[in-house]
Order: sequence, then C-alpha cells, then structure tokens
Amino acid sequence: MRKTLVIGASEQPERYSYKAIISLLNHQHSVVALASRQGKIDSLNFLTNKEMIPDIDTVTLYINSTIQKEYSDYILSLHPKRVIFNPGTENAEFSVVLKNAGIEVNESCTLVLLSTGQYE
Repeated sequence: MRKTLVIGASEQPERYSYKAIISLLNHQHSVVALASRQGKIDSLNFLTNKEMIPDIDTVTLYINSTIQKEYSDYILSLHPKRVIFNPGTENAEFSVVLKNAGIEVNESCTLVLLSTGQYE
C-alpha cells in the first residue's frame, strides 16, 4: 500500500485530517502524520519536525496555502509521486511547481478518494 504523509494532522475527531488518518489506517495504508504540535491517533505519534521520510508515495495536505510556503521545499525533497490538495488547501502556484517537478497534483478529497476506491 502507498505510504502517505498527512501534513496538518490533528487529534480532534471533528477535523478532516483526523478522519483521513483514521480512514487511511482502516484501508491498511502506511501513514506518517506531521503536525505543528505533538499528538497521537491510536498508536500513530505525530512528527513535529520536517524529517526525511523514505518512500513517501502521497502527501495529503490539510494546511492552507500560506502555511504551505513553509513546507514546499520539504515536500519537494521527499519526491512524492503525488500531492493531494484537499478542499480549502488549493494552491495554483505550488501546483505548478509540483507539476514542473514531475509530481502528480490532485485537487480532491482524500476521504472521498478512499471511500470510492480511487485512492489506490
């Protein structure tokens, strides 16, 4: 299964990043969660710094375009196959940079992709 990095992870069950992490885990995906503060969902501890993570297939974003500027070089350095811009995170400028780097850009909802079998 694809290893997914969730940027903007939250311990709050009403947040979409929380729901996405739970759904990814339920679909047997390997998940790495990155947050601005320490946290945990089930046995998954959040990273709080931009560590080099090997074999990231997908980065799914739950941070707005302003905050994305702090993560753009980091995301590029991971060489993911795709980046998912969830609703509210769309960023035309960063999308162009990613596409120019050969990274697939998907403006969609991770939860919908998982629930409809399109995430694979």
